[in-house]
Amino acid sequence: MVWASLGKWKLSPVFLLIWFPAFLTSFCTPHSPPKMPFGYEDAVAKARLLAQNPFQQPPKLPEPIARLDYDQWKQIRFKPEDALWRKDRLPFHAEFFHLGWLFNHPVQINVVQPGGVLPVKFTPQMFTYGKNKFDPTVLKDLGFAGFRLHYPLNTPSYYDEFAVFLGASYFRAVGRNEDYGLSARALAIDTALPTPEEFPFFKEFWLVRPEPKSTALTVYALLDSPSVSGACKFVIQPGKTTLFHVTTTLFFRKPVQRLGIAPLTSMFFFGKGTNCRPDDDFRPQVHDSDGLQIASSTGEWIWRPLINPKSLLVTSFELTNPVGFGLFQRDVNFADYQDLEAKYQKRPSSWIVPEKGWGKGRVELVEIPSNAEKYDNIVSYWVPAEKPLPGKPVSISYEIKWGAPETAEPPFGRVVATRTGAGVGKQKGTRMYLIDFKGGDLDTIPADAKLQADLFAGGGKIVEHYIVRNKYIHGWRLVINVRKAKNAPDSSRPIELRAALRMGGRILTETWSYIDPKL
Repeated sequence: MVWASLGKWKLSPVFLLIWFPAFLTSFCTPHSPPKMPFGYEDAVAKARLLAQNPFQQPPKLPEPIARLDYDQWKQIRFKPEDALWRKDRLPFHAEFFHLGWLFNHPVQINVVQPGGVLPVKFTPQMFTYGKNKFDPTVLKDLGFAGFRLHYPLNTPSYYDEFAVFLGASYFRAVGRNEDYGLSARALAIDTALPTPEEFPFFKEFWLVRPEPKSTALTVYALLDSPSVSGACKFVIQPGKTTLFHVTTTLFFRKPVQRLGIAPLTSMFFFGKGTNCRPDDDFRPQVHDSDGLQIASSTGEWIWRPLINPKSLLVTSFELTNPVGFGLFQRDVNFADYQDLEAKYQKRPSSWIVPEKGWGKGRVELVEIPSNAEKYDNIVSYWVPAEKPLPGKPVSISYEIKWGAPETAEPPFGRVVATRTGAGVGKQKGTRMYLIDFKGGDLDTIPADAKLQADLFAGGGKIVEHYIVRNKYIHGWRLVINVRKAKNAPDSSRPIELRAALRMGGRILTETWSYIDPKL
């Protein structure tokens, strides 16, 4: 058919030699999607320019909005029928949050699509206000507090909420069949120092319109604070494990004492190993996360059970090019919590996977005293050994995996329980630690095998220890009795404990790491 048509057109042989290959290519080569008018480099350019000027405080909210308490703010609901991309039947929907209560920084939200960058205009008609009554002039051009994302995560027919960006630089997500728990932040500055912590905030977002069959959504963000401005790129892929690929470029206006990269924030009120359950609380445990997990480049995996200390506790793990770290919820059975409303067994774990090598630094864990489960009192993040300086951009990329603890399991036996109590003969100043391990090679070792323990007690003396088979969990139990060393150089510091099981020269478990403020 092609040649017959060409014959009618009486085209020259030279023209055919030039034209025909291009004709075939137009049919055989897939068309590239149109280039979007805004990308990560554009966000980086905005952040660079922002850092060259003095920091500007965000505008204050109108008084009636600024005075909203939690209950009043909670009555303000976005109308789902107005969700971004819902009418277009795209695989992702976005809904927006109203300003008020704790969320007092207006955020500009834009949509990036082939036709250009379109600002999302705030209108009160997007929301229902419950019992709240506002003068319409108060709401004019108010702006948004943040947004949440929906996707058919659990079933093909229902768009589940799976991610939220709301407040400062906070965001959080869930995997399949999970409920929200811990949060992430784009950046932490001067956490747990005598000076006030600085909270960078997102001031503008760009949501890239997804294709009809997209399984991932791209979001760009502009970050700002008195010390730093930055650009962030999030490529978000919901699933059984929800993945966030994060790229960040930072420009510093002034030096900071402590830079926290990939910070995670969680809650630990009490657990089965702490013996501090409040009076008249029926629940065995209350926490969003129960431990910090670290994988080092040397092959060692570390598990640090969380505690609710009596005073601020900051500990560090020095590493070079960490393989990963994160806050985990290892106890995932209803019996561990007995709470039908909070459903703590459904809280996700979050695993940070660095890219391109992060060099020397430390994973820092901050544990803050708390008297209620409503407070986030746990923070972990990476602190690079080299402090950032003005005029020297910092670029970093990593992946966050939100999902079940099996998302990143150590290749050894792992700690499944930590319990503490009074030591041998209940001697004053002696503590007992019972650590249960299972998994890995422990599953196939005979019950009469002779295992050994690698032990360390910084500032303490190990009175005795022994290892027994725990048939009820199909694992092994290490029991350690420890007391304060008489010649400890600093008796005010708590004892730091480390333990791992081995058989001969073969390491069988991750390293259990613990600090007990009671010693």
